[in-house]
Amino acid sequence: MKVDVLVIGAGAAGLMCAIAAGQRGRRVLVVDHANKVGKKILMSGGGRCNFTNLGVTPANYLSANPHFAKSALARYTPADFIALVEKHRIAYHEKELGQLFCDDSSKQIVRMLLDECAAAGVRIETSCAVARVRKTDEGFSVTTVHGEVHAESLVVASGGLSIPSMGASGLGYDLARQFGHAVLPIRAGLVPLTLSGKHQEHYQDLAGVALPLVEARVGKREFRAGMLFTHRGISGPAILQISSYWQPGHDLRIDLLPAHPLLSQDAGAWLNEQRAARPAAELKTVLADLLPKRLAQRLCELWFESRPMRQYREAELHEIGKQLHDWPITASGTEGYRTAEVTLGGVDTDGLSSSTMQSKLVPGLYFIGEVVDVTGWLGGYNFQWAWASGYAAGEVV
Repeated sequence: MKVDVLVIGAGAAGLMCAIAAGQRGRRVLVVDHANKVGKKILMSGGGRCNFTNLGVTPANYLSANPHFAKSALARYTPADFIALVEKHRIAYHEKELGQLFCDDSSKQIVRMLLDECAAAGVRIETSCAVARVRKTDEGFSVTTVHGEVHAESLVVASGGLSIPSMGASGLGYDLARQFGHAVLPIRAGLVPLTLSGKHQEHYQDLAGVALPLVEARVGKREFRAGMLFTHRGISGPAILQISSYWQPGHDLRIDLLPAHPLLSQDAGAWLNEQRAARPAAELKTVLADLLPKRLAQRLCELWFESRPMRQYREAELHEIGKQLHDWPITASGTEGYRTAEVTLGGVDTDGLSSSTMQSKLVPGLYFIGEVVDVTGWLGGYNFQWAWASGYAAGEVV
């Protein structure tokens, strides 16, 4: 079979690239080893697909080259994708912090992309694994389980290693290395953190306890969102966000009360007020007004030795308040690719054009989406990178 463009990967980036190329009259074939298209789209956002974010900027992405994403993001914006969603009359809403979700189902986004592919004449083959890729004088020869495909341009949109149960593989990294590209170290991102030893023993029976708002900090990076205790460690949006910046040995701190109007500056002052108002109440009882009861009890067991409030000196309560705003927790690792939403690192952007995503080493070869060393925050940013990088390549392949 001969085509103009062969796209490896039927995820968000690959489908967007195929649509843009097909609309230009290019003959496009998309192949994917999975048995259906858009598996990560379908499971995202609890099945409602957090398909973009209104506040997307290059600062919301991690990359060895923080400037690389600027060009693609500027040329295909959240407004462009929203226009596509509205064209297909898909109802959506803003949940929080600019995050846009389908009112109904993520299946609508996949259906929209498939309809756009059909309208652009794009052919899609699933359950079609790639066995070998060779460079030829005319472009590329790709051996698949369905036969040989010859293409002028080859677009690698095979994603990263996150969520292997969805069919993730390292094919994209292998192809990059095959053609001389550097692949920066990869690791799980947007992933729960694990505890071990005494740290896990201290908190494992709090599994299921949630805090609606904390501030998680690593170095100068901080995120405010919810947190959840798990049997193996901690999770929730704040932890997933900070996990992309945390690595073993990094100091992780949690402000347990970042937005309480009386506590934002000095929880100790509030505790001293409580000592005057409720002298017989135990500290764990007072803290349970602010934190989940089980967590308040555990903090007192580990740190504070719960006593009636009248037995604390003012300086002691100020120190307790300070610790509530700066709770140290020692993570030992992450839950890994099994539950990670993204893969950090990937194909080094130094070898790619930021405006077209084309290889600087091999004409006609493109890398887009998660396989590239550009990783967004939680909240629709990674989908926007997929749309933008896919569109950038689709406009020129």
